[in-house]
Amino acid sequence: MSESWEQKKQLITRNLQETLGEDKLSAILKEGRDVKIYWGTATTGKPHVAYFVPMSKIADFLKAGCEVTVLFADLHAYLDNMKAPWALLELRVKYYEAAIKAMLQSIDVPLEKLRFVKGTEYQLSKEYTLDVYKLTSVVTQHDARKAGAEVVKQVEYPLLSGLLYPGLQALDEEYLKVDAQFGGVDQRKIFTFAEKYLPQLGYEKRIHLMNPMVPGLAGGKMSSSEEDSKIDLLDTAANVKKKLKRAFCEPGNIQDNGLLSFVKHVLFSLFKKNEGFLVKRKPDFGGDSTYATYDELEVAFAKEEVHPGDLKEAVERYINRLLDPIRKAFDTPELKKLAEAAYPQPGKVKGGGAKTVENGAEDGPHRLDIRVGRVVDVKKHPDADTLYVESIDVGEPVPRTIVSGLANFVPLEEMQNRLVVVLCNLKAAKMRGVESRGMVLCTSNADHTVVEPLVCSVDSQPGDRITVDGYPGTADEQLNPKKKIWEKLQVDLKTNDAGEAVWQGNHLLTPAGLRITSRLKNATIK
Repeated sequence: MSESWEQKKQLITRNLQETLGEDKLSAILKEGRDVKIYWGTATTGKPHVAYFVPMSKIADFLKAGCEVTVLFADLHAYLDNMKAPWALLELRVKYYEAAIKAMLQSIDVPLEKLRFVKGTEYQLSKEYTLDVYKLTSVVTQHDARKAGAEVVKQVEYPLLSGLLYPGLQALDEEYLKVDAQFGGVDQRKIFTFAEKYLPQLGYEKRIHLMNPMVPGLAGGKMSSSEEDSKIDLLDTAANVKKKLKRAFCEPGNIQDNGLLSFVKHVLFSLFKKNEGFLVKRKPDFGGDSTYATYDELEVAFAKEEVHPGDLKEAVERYINRLLDPIRKAFDTPELKKLAEAAYPQPGKVKGGGAKTVENGAEDGPHRLDIRVGRVVDVKKHPDADTLYVESIDVGEPVPRTIVSGLANFVPLEEMQNRLVVVLCNLKAAKMRGVESRGMVLCTSNADHTVVEPLVCSVDSQPGDRITVDGYPGTADEQLNPKKKIWEKLQVDLKTNDAGEAVWQGNHLLTPAGLRITSRLKNATIK
């Protein structure tokens, strides 16, 4: 009997990075009671192949006899800096439900053993709302912001919704009546927040099961917003091949390798008994090899006995095996229509040129009027040593006056006649008595000791419109400051590993298709 509960515990905890409340988990299993676990997903960007990591753990939980609840956290999706607009929440929940059910079926997980719940089914109830108010009376702003630091999109002036997010996730544990919550290790601060504050409302502390974060194909976290870092569930076999061909996979590097992580956390956990990982090679290169355990494969790759190209070919084959049933499930008029409605093409225009976004889609970067500018004159602000007053030609009859905080970072003579990137449709604002009609976009390092303007090609001309690749559309004449459109879009503006300016992984381009760059890599742009 003792062996039985230990086997269940091994299944529940294998491949996890951390477990909080392990003693409680053991006690429940020793009682012979089934452990109740929930996994939640905010219905924001499209699910991608990294979702097979939690799906394979859900399969483990079910094999261990656990009762599993899948929560479609629609309200959380809206609260996280409105990653999913209210008008699209219902559609995205339906898309997520169809996608996740198709994923589970593709790995032979019986759906009848699962419970699917939508957050707004209970999160808008009187009891839940009262508990939210009770939480706000004991939780500090510091603790709420710290708890969401790894999960909620961080901005300079956070919305109250982002501070509520961790508290709601904590209350979900009580209202779903579970013993444990499962999630990525990036949610650890929310989990410890729940352990601290739920008992203050008279509720018990839960067990927390944490998966490691699986690196993306380009290195770093696999993300819905980084196109090159993830494979969509509905990507064609040709797209899978193309993305894996570009995947970061250094010979012998087992530390930052998204392909090996996927093999470890997904494929080996799904293999049937005596099934190994098959690497196909021509006889001249050693012939086919089958690795019975992940450790064997990792050692072989570290010794460079497995070439990155052979690993990519094998992973491509197994990913397509997983995706084929999902592609077939979505090859219906109903689900095709759902996918288009839940994730409308950004920047789609109605009626031949109106800038309205269809179906209530998110504010897109096409709304920003970003242009190449040339500094024709620059001087120190008369009342502020840290500010420059610049006269910038942005392709209009008269140069614009723009105030920027670059005086401590760029010498005056280097600003003169310089090509810069200017956001032109902000509402004019007075800065120490001088009206500024735009913003020079700059990158900065983490501690803001280095700040420099973005760089555009010397072939660019003042007034050239800079757009985000894949986001056509007409810019607003002026951004409404009350709607905070710039603030919402700015959090996704950054430079990538190559120092190229991107928005959600999509490049900022001149009319000639040239990229905007910076000396600073992985830096914020504002």
